[in-house]
Amino acid sequence: MRLDKAYERMMAVAVAALHEREPERLWPMLAGTLAEVCGGEAVIHKLDDWSESTGTIGTVPDAAAAELARLGDADLGLLRAGYPFAGHYGPGGDRTPVTAHRAVGRTWPDSPTARLLREVLDVDHVLGVPLQGSGEPVTGCLVYRAGTDFTDDQLVLAERAQPLLSAVERQRQLLEEWRRALGPAGAPDRRAADCALTPRETAVLLLLTDALTADAIGRRLGISVRTVHKHIENIYRKLGTRDRVGTVLRAQRLGLVPSPAPAEAARAHPS
Repeated sequence: MRLDKAYERMMAVAVAALHEREPERLWPMLAGTLAEVCGGEAVIHKLDDWSESTGTIGTVPDAAAAELARLGDADLGLLRAGYPFAGHYGPGGDRTPVTAHRAVGRTWPDSPTARLLREVLDVDHVLGVPLQGSGEPVTGCLVYRAGTDFTDDQLVLAERAQPLLSAVERQRQLLEEWRRALGPAGAPDRRAADCALTPRETAVLLLLTDALTADAIGRRLGISVRTVHKHIENIYRKLGTRDRVGTVLRAQRLGLVPSPAPAEAARAHPS
């Protein structure tokens, strides 16, 4: 697949993911497409607080998930350790995608992690695609393939895809927080749908409620200020409001965003 066509494919799926109301579906959509456009066969995506023993780990395709489910604790811990990427990225700010072979050279094929991957997934090479701005432990995707290592073009594509992956992950986190704050399961989604708010507009509304500026919202979601203002205009129109304060109050009455605790409300509106 040509580089420009592959990026267009990744972009289209990322845009579709931003309109998905179920946050748990976002990464399976993205990970499968990332494997496809980068010439991989399987992807493990690591999110949230993550270590060798805890944290969210997802896998595509399902066959790979089934193989990993058979691993004992020691082997699973070895895989989750993320060798050699945890050491390669470390505490520094460089998050450029790199393959395991390029990170450690000839020692990679003989490493315990490489041997385990050959036995369990029948793959030889791994491409690390960390999320931009992720700290420690580094979170993101590992793309696997058999045969030859990933090409220069595939590394370029992975780097171009990073902002898309990071933007979708930030939205996933916001929607997860939103659900936890408003529950029960499904209720916030129905209320947002009743108001014709898209998931992206819902994310912007949540950040408006936090009193973030348009610039700050843009940085948080990885979009331009112009796009933020467009989303805000749509929110005002759909909720029948004219300003930020009225919008937040209207959203609270509709159960779209959490209402402030009594003490916070008293500080915001002193008598």
